[in-house]
Amino acid sequence: MIRSMTGFAALSREENGDKVSVTIKSVNHRFLDVLLKAPQMLAPVEGRVKSLVQRRVTRGRVEVQIGVEVTAAPAREVVLDEALLARLTQLLADARSRGLVVGELTASDVLRIPQLLDIRLKNADQGTAAPPPGVAALLEAVVTEALDALVVMRATEGRFIQSDLDAKLATLGGFVDDLERIGRDGQQQLEARLRERLADLPPDIQGDPAAVAQETVRFVARSDVDEEIVRMRGHAEHWRALAVGPEPCGRKLDFLVQEMNREINTIASKVEGARATEIVIAAKAELERLREQVQNVE
Repeated sequence: MIRSMTGFAALSREENGDKVSVTIKSVNHRFLDVLLKAPQMLAPVEGRVKSLVQRRVTRGRVEVQIGVEVTAAPAREVVLDEALLARLTQLLADARSRGLVVGELTASDVLRIPQLLDIRLKNADQGTAAPPPGVAALLEAVVTEALDALVVMRATEGRFIQSDLDAKLATLGGFVDDLERIGRDGQQQLEARLRERLADLPPDIQGDPAAVAQETVRFVARSDVDEEIVRMRGHAEHWRALAVGPEPCGRKLDFLVQEMNREINTIASKVEGARATEIVIAAKAELERLREQVQNVE
């Protein structure tokens, strides 16, 4: 499946006074690299967000930026330092027994004593507060919708890329056809030249006719490009199958470009003539354009 690695999506939703905004953008990258920018309160659910991205995207640098506006008051807890209170109670009891103070320790006294009561956000001792109830679910829904939009954009751009790749592959196929004809014509001409030269040799050094004919055929076969032509066409068919298949294929297409370039180099070493050289150069240039465009494919 031809799908671009570049895309953009932005979405926000509000429920019960809580608002979540998500912006996702992706660019080319050799592998999948997910970068998440989110408020500290979402740290407990960052792994879930990255997992959602990994399910929908297989390649590219994906930057996810999340904003949260929470209207509900954060959950708090009151912590009493019981050890300190027990120590204070004991000290006051000792002071009363010596007549230094009178009366009992009251609730208002406890509230005025520094550091005896601590009012703080829940989970603050773990270094981060959990997102309020409902925010995590809303976040997952918004991220999922934004990923849907991102994938649609990457698929749309992928269709334009596929049209361009198909045109380049067709042009390359024409060069392969030309090289096949030139290769066969070159073989026939080479064989004819060899036979003419052998016929011009003095009879005493012409050797055994059957052996000479066998060596001639073997020598001419060295310039045979049929195997390379067949492999080139096989690579092209494999390319077309990958392009319409369900799986992302950018890496496989990149590998096929390398293999096709190797076949063209082999053909170039076998065929002769100015016309052949011209076509080989044009084919290699088209392969380079294919390679550059494939770098945009997921």
